Amino acid sequence: MEDVSGIRKAAILLISLGAETSAEILRLLPESYIQKVSYEIANIDYVNPTEREEILNEFLEMSQARQYVIDGGVDYAREILNRALGAQRAKEVIDLLNQIQLRERPFNIARKADPMQLKNLLLSEQPQTVALVLCYMQPDKAAQILAQFPLELQTEIAERIGTITSTSPAVIEKIEKVIENKFSSYVENDTETVGGVHALVEILNSVGRSTEKNIIQVLEERQPELADEVKANLFTFEDIIALHASDVQKVLRHVDNDDLMLALKGVSDEIRNFVFQNMSSRAVETIKEDMQFMGPARLSAVEEAQQKIVAIIRTLDESGEIYIRRGDQDAIIS
Repeated sequence: MEDVSGIRKAAILLISLGAETSAEILRLLPESYIQKVSYEIANIDYVNPTEREEILNEFLEMSQARQYVIDGGVDYAREILNRALGAQRAKEVIDLLNQIQLRERPFNIARKADPMQLKNLLLSEQPQTVALVLCYMQPDKAAQILAQFPLELQTEIAERIGTITSTSPAVIEKIEKVIENKFSSYVENDTETVGGVHALVEILNSVGRSTEKNIIQVLEERQPELADEVKANLFTFEDIIALHASDVQKVLRHVDNDDLMLALKGVSDEIRNFVFQNMSSRAVETIKEDMQFMGPARLSAVEEAQQKIVAIIRTLDESGEIYIRRGDQDAIIS
């Protein structure tokens, strides 16, 4: 499990717990995590039973270990886990728990900050301060920031990182407050466009329909105005009816017949007839006959087929071959 990311573990855990329980858990997560975990869930086609069992066991062990620490401290947790899991596994669980708790402590704002913004802020700090902050950051992010410093400062900062053995909690807290205050002020005066509705729409257009619907539903409960804005910009398969006839015909040239049949099984007669109007009578007849004999289809298969067609539509839109009207944008006049 060492090579499996935390987000993937969370996704597999939620899949294993079932839709109802997972939906309740997702509602309690920050929106950024909902997006990441939902995207991962949407991209997992199959979970190896052994991997699933290991992740469930790890979750149970971590939950128990955290409770033992709360009840009686690290030594108490280690003693109980030694008896239950053996010395080696107990050490692995405690080490992982310590890593998680460490990420929850100093310089949390630095770990979440944009690397370039943080680099610009740290350029005015002393090398010792920069070294301390980088020690508490993700290694890849710390490396990215360190590489932006002048060569002579890179060496000095690296040297100080290598010689830090311990630091007073009071000193860490003081530096952390200074960094947080400066960063908050810096962000107010020097911001760049990142995230927002456009980024969310881009993500939602890439996930499965069920995931998309779940996230929109949560947004409608938490932030109705944001949900309305996202829906105004979000292109779904049903929105194909808003495309110009000539654009629909261009799209259909790139669509596999099997995907089209599956996609049309999950829509209203209005949308199905609209698509048929933009096909030759012979092609429509063939599709209708094939649909009669294909029998029932899984919802996930229908949504996957629809998502494939949406991806084609987005690709053609981005290349300028067709036009998708978004939100309150003006229509194109021919």
